[in-house]
Amino acid sequence: MESSFLIAHANVLRYEGGYSNHPDDPGGVTLEGVTQAVYDDFRDRKGLPRKALSASMRTSADWIAEQRDIYRARYWDALACDELPAGVDFAVFDYGVNSGISRAAKVLQRVLGVADDGTIGPLTLAAVKRAAPTLIIIALCDERLRFLRSLRTWRVFGKGWGRRVADVKEAALAMAQQGG
Repeated sequence: MESSFLIAHANVLRYEGGYSNHPDDPGGVTLEGVTQAVYDDFRDRKGLPRKALSASMRTSADWIAEQRDIYRARYWDALACDELPAGVDFAVFDYGVNSGISRAAKVLQRVLGVADDGTIGPLTLAAVKRAAPTLIIIALCDERLRFLRSLRTWRVFGKGWGRRVADVKEAALAMAQQGG
């Protein structure tokens, strides 16, 4: 199966672009969706010195490569997106970026009716293959929106989150139609 990572990554950046340090965002300092804590962990694992995220980094070739590597390893690969059908891969990836990989995996598992251990392994992948991608996408996005609405920060970020989930659902369904 050909990877949809580059397309999914570009779509995620539509919502994760820019520098942010919003006082109501528990993630704190964030650049293009990468929190300072995630960036520190990435650089620590590579044996590189830590650097503070800043808006000026956005056009740096080094940052662009690091950011793409972070998204690939920490979200796409961790959620086994290369093993998921077109559209489902993007919906799960975007969910993982926005709300954490464990939550995205558990919700996918619940939608599929398999044990929700937060990892996408052989049982989950087998269940994905038996289900209609469009139904998975719809159920996943609907559950995601229910979760986001339950957060105390919905009042601050809800309008953007709601638009994002609707856009992801639409794009993922289109990808599923083209890929299937």
